Amino acid sequence: MEMNGPAKGDAVMTRINRAQECASREEKFAGLRSILSRMAETGHPYAKRMAERGIRPDDVSSYEDLSLLPTTTKYDILNNYPLGWLAVDKKDVVRIHATNGSTGKPTLVAYTEGDLLMWARNMAWCMSLAGVNGDDIVQVSFAYGLFTGGFGFHEGASLLGAAVVPISDGFTDRQVSIMRDLGSSVLACTPSYALRLAEGIERTCGDGLSLRLGFFGAESWSDELRKSLESRLGIKAIDLYGLSEAMGPGVSSECLEQNGLHISDDFIAQTVDPKTLETLEDGSEGELVLTSWKKQAFPLVRYRTRDITSLMPGPCPCGEPTPRMARVRGRSDDMLIIRGVNVFPSQVEAAICAVPGMSPNFQISAWRDSGLQEMSIDCEMSGERDAEDIEAMGRDLAHSIKQSIGVTIPFEILPPGALQRTDGRAERIIKK
Repeated sequence: MEMNGPAKGDAVMTRINRAQECASREEKFAGLRSILSRMAETGHPYAKRMAERGIRPDDVSSYEDLSLLPTTTKYDILNNYPLGWLAVDKKDVVRIHATNGSTGKPTLVAYTEGDLLMWARNMAWCMSLAGVNGDDIVQVSFAYGLFTGGFGFHEGASLLGAAVVPISDGFTDRQVSIMRDLGSSVLACTPSYALRLAEGIERTCGDGLSLRLGFFGAESWSDELRKSLESRLGIKAIDLYGLSEAMGPGVSSECLEQNGLHISDDFIAQTVDPKTLETLEDGSEGELVLTSWKKQAFPLVRYRTRDITSLMPGPCPCGEPTPRMARVRGRSDDMLIIRGVNVFPSQVEAAICAVPGMSPNFQISAWRDSGLQEMSIDCEMSGERDAEDIEAMGRDLAHSIKQSIGVTIPFEILPPGALQRTDGRAERIIKK
């Protein structure tokens, strides 16, 4: 017997419409107080810090009151490894992910069923801002596994009714072949891997693609790299932001206006001075601090992301009412101070991309000399050049670096393909 079910995607949603779902301030802080109360009842490590400050859950009822609460960092979670940050019974945990730890143990993050649904809905909302729908074929080239990237895009696209190609990262030639054969219309990966895919496309097929959108994240990237990806892949390149401690990708995303990233209504965002932790006004650049008033398993209260951005005043032309953040300029723990000037990898990328004939691939070496921080840059040409052209490019690059960053930094221009490629997030800074 033939059964007529709902149309693709209708079982859960027909269209994410945040304008109809925005919670009031009272709802948000009632949810946050409920989480804080449960943490106090269970003796959660964060509740102990609140008690030391003499703060009760009922003391928090407005945005101004958030500054009463202590900030948290990934080290709070690491110091309670493996699941000491858990705020629910272990039997309620249905999934565990982890960040890529640079040293020692990874940062584990646990999810309840409700947390996973919140994550999927946020990802679906983010992707819908750029027009993803049930007619799309979404090629997810983020890694699947403990890293959250692949799962986030997979579940969000599925919720919208799109067809998902869960190809993960790596095997670039196969990626390009499947992209062409299936007619993938949406690509999701790191911007550095998108560069590698662009090289693979140019090497193997050149055309015949159906891509119209790319969602890129997991590392900071410049507007100059955006223009390069849009030109080489024939897409609209969308910046989508998230972090595993919050849930994964889906905290915020650009719409087609590409005028700042809309922040999910499930998060309360602040920017603070990274040194003093003083809360900053909208428009002032600082470190992004996130609070979730819904997240259950691993609470996120005034979490220091280390990402440098600003909250943007005024509405977006697209009509979406949620607040926006500027594109992340870099991380406070990735910032180099060279002769008194703050330098982020995204500034180096912008300077390189501004020079014709240069590839966006680069790597920074950083070290200390007599207590002072120093750096140098290894970068690539996009194609073979003669000695005269290379000399001219070197002059242009030296000027571009000085204009973009404000200081003179030594660099070496390498042949095409000389720098090591990665399938996921690029390692931009090598500390020596």
